[in-house]
Amino acid sequence: MTSAGSGLTVWQSCALSLLVFTGASQFALVGALAAGGNPFTAAAGAFFLGVRNAFYGLRLSQLLALPRAVRPFAAQWVIDETTAVALAQPTRRNARVGFAVTGVSLYLLWNLTTLLGALGAERIGDTDTWGLDAAGPAVFLALLAPMLRTATERAVAALAVVLGVGLLPALPAGVPVLVAALAAPAVLYVTGRRAARRGARGGER
Repeated sequence: MTSAGSGLTVWQSCALSLLVFTGASQFALVGALAAGGNPFTAAAGAFFLGVRNAFYGLRLSQLLALPRAVRPFAAQWVIDETTAVALAQPTRRNARVGFAVTGVSLYLLWNLTTLLGALGAERIGDTDTWGLDAAGPAVFLALLAPMLRTATERAVAALAVVLGVGLLPALPAGVPVLVAALAAPAVLYVTGRRAARRGARGGER
């Protein structure tokens, strides 16, 4: 519904969910397009948010050890939920079953609800009057909040918000998201420097 309310057709919304099976990237792309951003800039922001799935894939490739012919298809289901379920299993066989069941069920439900939401958005007309422009950011924050468990993660999120929101008036739509991605390396750099200094002081003692 959020994508349809941002100007995408029903088929465009469905194609987006079928091909880009990662909620954070979808919401980032739709949000940037809704704000009038350049499609290439919006796609770049969505891409950077989806990069984490590549790191999940590295771990899952060792855990699942799937046949080469299956890996390209399994890669489509490498998301937060399937990774969490697979890693929680005691054996490789259970990990494969957990990954497959979670991937199939979520993929089918995600695309079904996308279709229903897009059709519903067409029926209710102008979605702006319902405040649905805020649905994307609200869902994204709801997905992100439980993941911020450490002080470093919360610092990255806070700096990303400052950069993203602070640069909105100065940069084209979609670009602030790309700049906000610099929050992670910046915080990690500062954290690493502090740890090195503590280590040096401890060595002097």
